[in-house]
Amino acid sequence: MSETPSPQQEASHQGEPQISTNPAERGNANLIYILYLVAIAVGLTAVVGVVMAYMAKEEAPDWLKSHYNNQINIFWKGLLYMVVSSLLMMVLIGFVLILVAFVWYIVRVVKGMQALSKGEPIPNPGSWGF
Repeated sequence: MSETPSPQQEASHQGEPQISTNPAERGNANLIYILYLVAIAVGLTAVVGVVMAYMAKEEAPDWLKSHYNNQINIFWKGLLYMVVSSLLMMVLIGFVLILVAFVWYIVRVVKGMQALSKGEPIPNPGSWGF
């Protein structure tokens, strides 16, 4: 998982589509990241994205598996952050925490998309932070 793509691998990605449903291509991981961003307005797309990530991670090369693991972690940890923040809204701190949770969610998705576009694995997909 820690191996970085060779220049040959990088060159082979140039012809790949930006969006794909093939789990072995980075276009599929990109589609999931896009579904996560759309989920800010239409929450159901995140559920579709996490199901796609679970289905795709077994067939993907190691560097791409790190993206699928990152996407799965973003979904579950984001859901946890939102639930805890919603519960804490009764004591007002939840309003601040939900804003922090939204920022965390967007940052993790954008960082994932940036690493994916460079053909790099996610260094620590299980991280709880940014």
